[in-house]
Amino acid sequence: MADREKCEPIVMSSHGRRGVRRYVLGSQTAEVMMHATIPVLVIR
Repeated sequence: MADREKCEPIVMSSHGRRGVRRYVLGSQTAEVMMHATIPVLVIR
């Protein structure tokens, strides 16, 4: 959607989960960072 709307950059927040909780609960921020073609700014 960011590409389609010509957004730059993407700004997201992170809860700072680590370890097992991150893998069990998942992380939308991590997913966006892995797949984004534009810069992503993560605020913790």
